Amino acid sequence: MAKTLKAEVESRRTFAIISHPDAGKTTMTEKLLYFGGAIRDAGTVKGKKTGKYATSDWMEIEKQRGISVTSSVMQFDYEGFRINILDTPGHQDFSEDTYRTLMAVDSAVMIIDSAKGIEEQTLKLFKVCRMRGIPIFTFINKLDRQGRTPLELLAELEEVLGIESYPMNWPIGMGKEFYGIYDRYNSRIEQFRVDEDQRFLELDEDGEILGDHPLKESDLYTQALEEIMLLEEAGNEFSVEKINNGTLSPVFFGSALTNFGVQTFLETYLKFAPSPQPRMTNEGEIDPSSEGFSGFIFKIQANMNPAHRDRIAFVRICSGQFERGMNVALTRTGKQIKLSQSTQFLADDRSTVNAAVSGDIIGLYDTGTYQIGDTIYEGKQNIQYEKLPQFTPELFVRVTAKNVMKQKSFHKGVEQLVQEGAIQLYKTYRMEDYILGAVGQLQFEVFEHRMKNEYNSDVIMESIGSKIARWIENDKIDESLSSQRSLLVKDRFDKPLFLFENDFALRWFQDKNPDIKLYNPMDEHD
Repeated sequence: MAKTLKAEVESRRTFAIISHPDAGKTTMTEKLLYFGGAIRDAGTVKGKKTGKYATSDWMEIEKQRGISVTSSVMQFDYEGFRINILDTPGHQDFSEDTYRTLMAVDSAVMIIDSAKGIEEQTLKLFKVCRMRGIPIFTFINKLDRQGRTPLELLAELEEVLGIESYPMNWPIGMGKEFYGIYDRYNSRIEQFRVDEDQRFLELDEDGEILGDHPLKESDLYTQALEEIMLLEEAGNEFSVEKINNGTLSPVFFGSALTNFGVQTFLETYLKFAPSPQPRMTNEGEIDPSSEGFSGFIFKIQANMNPAHRDRIAFVRICSGQFERGMNVALTRTGKQIKLSQSTQFLADDRSTVNAAVSGDIIGLYDTGTYQIGDTIYEGKQNIQYEKLPQFTPELFVRVTAKNVMKQKSFHKGVEQLVQEGAIQLYKTYRMEDYILGAVGQLQFEVFEHRMKNEYNSDVIMESIGSKIARWIENDKIDESLSSQRSLLVKDRFDKPLFLFENDFALRWFQDKNPDIKLYNPMDEHD
């Protein structure tokens, strides 16, 4: 069994796709699923008029806006590998969900728009990957449109991200004059928009097209050869070790929309991306191939199937083998749980999973048992994986039910959506008014939309603006200290905190009350 478990684990590749909105992330996910045979034809996000939605954008609001709001999980097999893709929200307001998703993967694929280069959101997510030291593979997209020069994009990648790059291939032209890519790694040229039998051209030992070919006459081909010579002389050396520790990114050029360069990328990625790695717990590192099952919950999602009011906890398996019906312990409560209802994902297509191994992502049907960051494990050793970060909200609203008669569905909806971790809930001390906190405005819009559509509860949201949230070290606090400028509230775990109007109000309060110790939980993760 040990050998087959080890072989199974080594065939796993679990990665997240990170990018700025509109860089082509969902389209790329679609094409990868297409190669894995998981979908028959890849519908892009843009194809809204045809009524064909992207497979990975399953929530109604995503279909309307064409953005990924929640991290979907997709699994497919390709050439002996089992691949788990975690599609992360591209919108900056959802950085917390994305941040947690990045804790559940072994590598990341960064997609960059060739016309725009590195954008703010990509930079934020990249920093999280660097912090964890995970390998990052770069796909420079939209070469079928006019963009910036490849050398300029590489220079920006190295300067802005502070990472070395190694182009695995190099574009020949771009936009209307995009002829294909010079594949350095596979020593061939892959032609754009030609029949399948003409797709690859062999190279001779000098790295030029073998025999006669019209492409040889092109100035763009000559220019590509010159740039490749420059890269050979002055570029970074290829290093598997540097890829593994996240300090060198292999770079691929292509066009996800036209499905060009994606298969070449996938096949090369699978050769160099790591299989599941050991992870740190309170008992030290745990080997992914060790026998005892363990994993942690990085995401909770309500109503993935509108026909059944269900809620699913996403588990990253970190060691051993999952078998349906097994008993595990939940570290936080010490209680035993039987894992009888489990699922695997292809966006909103789900199938019951009977077995899975380290590296896989499974979903457990949840009736309120789990919280984000929970560890579950099999056996006697009480383990806890590293804590997942909680972002400190910056925007706040008061929320009430529009219809007083529908309080039950209002409270149920708030409770479930808060447990997903996209928004945070606070209550005032005397009146127990509900206040929601979020990192960005879009989270409130999604909350309002989902309350109406999934819980049949219209809500009234009244903005109370941006606030600085600071928790109190000692749980005992004098309620009379609450004021308009420093509002005292409780979080959902009944811990007291102040919502300060601004920096001035925070400093004034600290000067007046030096014995009250305030803290920001995110400081522990900065």
